[in-house]
Amino acid sequence: MSLVADLASRGLVQQVSDPAIDQRLAEMGAKRPIAAYAGFDPTADSLHVGNFVAIIGLMYAQRNGIRPIAIVGGATGLIGDPSGKAAERQLQTKETVARNVQGIRGVLERFLRFDDPKAPAQIVNNLDWFGAMSAIDFLRDVGKHFRIGSMLAKDSVRSRMEASEEGMSYTEFSYQLLQGFDFYRLYKDYGCVLQLGGSDQWGNITAGIDLIRKLEGEGGNALGLTMPLIATASGAKFGKSEGNAVWLTADRTKPFDFYQFWLRTEDADVARYLRYFTFLPLEEIDALLAEHVKSPEKRLAQKRLADEMTRLVHGAAAAEQAVAASGTLYGGGVEQLDAAAVEALAGQGVATITVLRAKLEGGWLVVDAAVEAGLAKSKGEARRLIAQGGLYVNNVVVTDASLALGAGQLVAGAAIVLRGGKKNYRLIRVA
Repeated sequence: MSLVADLASRGLVQQVSDPAIDQRLAEMGAKRPIAAYAGFDPTADSLHVGNFVAIIGLMYAQRNGIRPIAIVGGATGLIGDPSGKAAERQLQTKETVARNVQGIRGVLERFLRFDDPKAPAQIVNNLDWFGAMSAIDFLRDVGKHFRIGSMLAKDSVRSRMEASEEGMSYTEFSYQLLQGFDFYRLYKDYGCVLQLGGSDQWGNITAGIDLIRKLEGEGGNALGLTMPLIATASGAKFGKSEGNAVWLTADRTKPFDFYQFWLRTEDADVARYLRYFTFLPLEEIDALLAEHVKSPEKRLAQKRLADEMTRLVHGAAAAEQAVAASGTLYGGGVEQLDAAAVEALAGQGVATITVLRAKLEGGWLVVDAAVEAGLAKSKGEARRLIAQGGLYVNNVVVTDASLALGAGQLVAGAAIVLRGGKKNYRLIRVA
């Protein structure tokens, strides 16, 4: 059992509560099945790329024989985690939080194996124990174990107090008590000995470790590990509040756009992202990066990253469609386009018209098609475009203005791709 060594080899370890954490995990795992958990606050009905490191951590735990538990914070979501935030979160209604919990549950079920014979995953809602607990019970049984001085010293609290004139409400100040009690309940009820989280969660994680030690005495052996917050080389973070969220569900971020996001990765970031987010062997990543350095203009590393991530999140079919649609939009052939990839093209803002199949059967002149599709204002302008080598049918340059479009030009039996110049695309659907 070498979870931390596994994560460290990928650059995914920021802080650990014990330098010998892998040894501790092995010793505890030899006595009984153990679990690791990460929490996801239901601030939306999906998760985004900024959350993916925590998901990756749980996936590595499962690969190392440690049962992964995902807490979807039906209770803490009503409060809001102040960690890394400069201002108070907008409180959500109970109905919104409940709906978001269900959405996040659906996302997590795509990445964790719930039928694993050795380390089956589990999703837990902390409203299950907080919902029945009164405020008096919480203050007596949990609050008495926390000291104001140490709570004020936490980075999440201190940074807010220094950065905001309004400071922090008692509601958000109490968040570390709630998360600490989450860890305790998971420790007691599920054998969860390790909490994973982003580096901004260190204060909350150590609060839970301290609470377990106080409540369990010498037998309280809990561990914590944080992973880097994902940012570009320029320091830009991924997340909703930063306005650049790339979501893990197709209804919020289309697979094509998801693919394009990774394809646009800067050279300064691509090596790190390949190690962070993909499960490619490190030797294979090193070989790929060596090839990339020889011909960076080919963007081999970015293409592999985009393909691996789209396959992992949206499946092989969506990845292949995104690759085909992307290749078409950037001048490649249309041989790989199928009906779904044509739909992907249509969904990227490519202007689309629909014509009857009879028009093709009658021999539709390409100059007429260019005008009807909006690539030229007149037949004369269309002919000049052809003469200049600037009109393409299915990314093949048109050299003859008398060319008639027919069924032979149909892509996937359903559409024709016209292009004027380098990037001015039109999609002609045939009904």
